[in-house]
Amino acid sequence: MAKEMTLLWGSGSPPCWRVQIALEEKSLQGYNHKLLRFDKMEHKSQEVMDMNPRGQLPAFKHGNNVLNESYAACLYLESEFKSQGNKLIPDCSAEKALMYQRMFEGLTLNQKMADVIYYNWKVPEGERHDSAVKRNRDVLSAEVKLWEGYLQKASGSFLAGKNFSLADVTVYPSIAYLFHFGLCEERYPKLAAYYNSNKDRPSIKATWPPTWLENPQGQDQLKDI
Repeated sequence: MAKEMTLLWGSGSPPCWRVQIALEEKSLQGYNHKLLRFDKMEHKSQEVMDMNPRGQLPAFKHGNNVLNESYAACLYLESEFKSQGNKLIPDCSAEKALMYQRMFEGLTLNQKMADVIYYNWKVPEGERHDSAVKRNRDVLSAEVKLWEGYLQKASGSFLAGKNFSLADVTVYPSIAYLFHFGLCEERYPKLAAYYNSNKDRPSIKATWPPTWLENPQGQDQLKDI
């Protein structure tokens, strides 16, 4: 099964990491994969464009089925291999509802995070404004506080209850990204505890971004959030 899968990915990319964690959780090790470098624009190569015409990573294929949206790939893997590996969608309707809610809220967190981290990269120098930078940082700060509150009220150790679920598969990479870019652990103790307690989970440890292993400190763009 895994030998029929191909994943083109980039190190440190939350969307890529989501798919990698899902593959590990479903015991689908041994899939074909290729690490590409964003700084060398390898995500715009013909190999990627043939699978994902947007020229983005991940590019994922199972047989003739192509799923380049990370959430779609994660949902597909859980559905297609439901009886294999770890169960990622709870049976309890309340936990299932919370899982889907947190899962898709993770997209909002990721976007607000990107608006801060990639502002100088996305916005031409002549169009940048200090007011926009402050607004983006304030919006991200409010969003992170929301997630800190979720974990304060959580009934278990994970985002949607007592068991690791698709909510964690999809959102953990974004939370890890926040801390890699300097989010203060002392300011957000619940988020930090969640981040650190899952570092050694086999699926996460096995797929930890290789560039982060080389540079554990990351950057400090979010130290004041």
